[in-house]
Amino acid sequence: MSLKHKNMQLRQKAYCEQQLTDRLALLAGKGIEGKKVDRDPIVRKLKAAVKALNTRLRAIAAGEKLNQDLAKAKVEKAEAALKEKQEQQSGKSGKASKADKAGKGEKPAKGEKAEKPKKDKGGEEGKEKKPKAEKKAAPKPAAE
Repeated sequence: MSLKHKNMQLRQKAYCEQQLTDRLALLAGKGIEGKKVDRDPIVRKLKAAVKALNTRLRAIAAGEKLNQDLAKAKVEKAEAALKEKQEQQSGKSGKASKADKAGKGEKPAKGEKAEKPKKDKGGEEGKEKKPKAEKKAAPKPAAE
């Protein structure tokens, strides 16, 4: 949600809290205290409004956090792509990749996992179909 919306919710919350404190002061001036204050309809309405506004503000904060996390991930992904592109342009620069190490039978560096060659699970792709052998008919003896 936008910053305007968040500011509006904060102003509404401050207004409701001010109304609630004023109402509690008024009731205390009249000598009403304890459970009777909690039963007052105006107090209950104001407390519910404050609770609803707190819920909305938490939702706004969660959305902002999500947006920040997504932006951070996007930047990291762009940096990784740029780094990979630079490595490809400069060559291998003396370091073998995981796939090269696995292909040469070398052990991968600490923290890397060896890649196992993937097996085809019987899919039609990659299989060559053998043509069926044609049966040659034996020459028939001529009936003379």
